[in-house]
Amino acid sequence: MAAAYPNANIPVYELAEVNTKPFHIGSFRQEWLNRLEPTDYSYQQQDEDTFHANFVEETGVGAETMAELKSICSIDSLRCHPEDQQPDMEVVPPDPTLKTLIQRKRRQDYRASRKVTKNRHDIYADELERLTAGKRPEDVTDLIPEGEVILTINVYYPAVFEKFTYNRSHMTLLMTGSHSLAEFRDAICCVSDLQVCGEFSNTPDVAPDFISKDHYKSAFFFFEGVFYNDMRFPECQDISVTTIEWAKARNFPPFTQAKMEDTRMADLKVKVGFPYLYCHQGDCEHLVIITDVRCVS
Repeated sequence: MAAAYPNANIPVYELAEVNTKPFHIGSFRQEWLNRLEPTDYSYQQQDEDTFHANFVEETGVGAETMAELKSICSIDSLRCHPEDQQPDMEVVPPDPTLKTLIQRKRRQDYRASRKVTKNRHDIYADELERLTAGKRPEDVTDLIPEGEVILTINVYYPAVFEKFTYNRSHMTLLMTGSHSLAEFRDAICCVSDLQVCGEFSNTPDVAPDFISKDHYKSAFFFFEGVFYNDMRFPECQDISVTTIEWAKARNFPPFTQAKMEDTRMADLKVKVGFPYLYCHQGDCEHLVIITDVRCVS
């Protein structure tokens, strides 16, 4: 395996279909950029004539074949309803032949057979996809840089939650390589951070001055032998030192420390599919699993 994959920056499976070997995210991104042409990941759209000319050059098809492909693959020919009829995008034909429509029809029939209607999470996800798919931000500064990497990260319920702990994630986040671990931490929502400190029995309608997240700001991530502590505020404490001293006293391999606010996602060395740890509020622990790393194009 080492001979077949000499480059440690290219992820390969450590356990088949489970997790990869550790690799550096920033170096993995650079490997992609070294192999791709700038036009491969550029947001700049080619004009139609240039696109067709490049297509002919790469595929080696003749002019007649190209004209036939343009006619067959034209958007005008991809319809299953009369031209004067406005299509309903939610209705799938009863006997579709297109593979994507077959899968969509099967999913629609399955949802129709369920007693439970679409939950609020699915409704929100569908609405978000409709509003954002294929759209560019109005402000250029909000545009993700060309060639950036996007990480898909599952954050699971705390270990104290028995329900759903082992069968589904609490939330899924998309983070870019330029995001810091502190920004990743701020994006995680947990009920432990929302607890109210104090006695409010006599004044239940009065808004509290602060919640647990405002008072107990210490936290850490653990990735590949490194504790990344949140030290952004004066009241933050290094809550990983107890584990480090315990491991040292028992001759475990040494752990190192870093600040999460100084560490970008691209700086991490991780395994895709492997469970890591996020700890906050002293003992509220979440599994964190990176499920995908891809280059924006």
